[in-house]
Amino acid sequence: MKNDKKEIIVLAYSGGLDTSAIIPWIKENYNFDVIAFVADVGQSRSDLKNIKKKAILSGALDCYIADLRHEFVEKYVYPMLSVGALYEGNYLLGTAIARPIIAKAQVKYAHQINAIGLSHGATGKGNDQVRFELAYASLDSFLQVIAPWREWKFRSREDLLKYLQEKNISTTASISKIYSKDENIFHISTEGGILEDPWNIANDDCWTWTTNPYSAPNNPEKICLSIKKGCVISINGESLNPYNCLKKLNKLGSKHGIGRIDIVENRLVGMKSRGCYETPGGTIIFLALRALEQLVLDRESIQWKSKIALEMSTLIYDGRWFTPLKDALQKSSDVFSKFIEGEVVIELYKGSVIILKKRSCNSLYSSEYATFSDDQVYNQKDAQGFIRLFSLSSRIRMLKNKK
Repeated sequence: MKNDKKEIIVLAYSGGLDTSAIIPWIKENYNFDVIAFVADVGQSRSDLKNIKKKAILSGALDCYIADLRHEFVEKYVYPMLSVGALYEGNYLLGTAIARPIIAKAQVKYAHQINAIGLSHGATGKGNDQVRFELAYASLDSFLQVIAPWREWKFRSREDLLKYLQEKNISTTASISKIYSKDENIFHISTEGGILEDPWNIANDDCWTWTTNPYSAPNNPEKICLSIKKGCVISINGESLNPYNCLKKLNKLGSKHGIGRIDIVENRLVGMKSRGCYETPGGTIIFLALRALEQLVLDRESIQWKSKIALEMSTLIYDGRWFTPLKDALQKSSDVFSKFIEGEVVIELYKGSVIILKKRSCNSLYSSEYATFSDDQVYNQKDAQGFIRLFSLSSRIRMLKNKK
């Protein structure tokens, strides 16, 4: 729909503190109407239940909810997991990977309703402003972009709370629980509050999905994952689509306290930030895929894939999803993914994911060659010539140094 009197801005809306304040602020300062765009990427259903009503009460002209759940898992989460992207050795990129699909759907909706611009709730200190706006620029650089955190007079979330109180707009945030949370089917993050001091221990409020490992079941649980072309296709013999597979593994992982990390990371803008991230199902899938890669890929392929994974992790973190480099890295990884097929048996126990056994029809592992017992296939004398050639440059250097 379009208002005859005012132009429309499409706001990436979460229903949280920041975006609730942005709706009335844009109307006051730009005299535009605002339509709240909600991307359903698998966040809590209770959060979505009344989100349209909340957006309207905050002053939105309308609220549109796009169901992106299955596309998100199939075309963003799994491709990232198959590459093995892991930012700074810890972070599975749960927030970062959701931004390109949200931005893409937001731009598409703006085109449908002939909106003149886009807005988001990312702060001027964060990574998400870059991720959203790089995607906008790649998809339609003619749309106007409004980034309130870089413009308005508010300096803190406490200021936003006061502003919303003045506008009589309700919010679930408070001074005592002023955490910034981001949730999708892949992960949930918690930042701010007591976490701003790295010397503070994360309390129960900093964790949402997962059981404290100390309180997790005392008995370990074994699961068997079947994998084909780098994608989990069944759990304990039950065939599931990618979305439902991740959903089930989230439930199993959360039960056993899997996927918790409390880290300090290097933001793109230069500062360090601390966050508590929970990625239960994603952690299980990530480790299962790496377990099969150990069987299937030769040494040089694993080394090359590690380089791809490192480059991809930075690319995703920086918001460069819609680039030729991303496509090149993905296609390079896909060459290996077609061989990642087999079964992995995993034990979940008090925060730990333990790979018990694995097998693949594409395995390069041969017990005939690797055995310490008598074998009929490997001539150990062959290693002598190999070592002489492999060490040739070292021996030549030694002779030069002697002279």
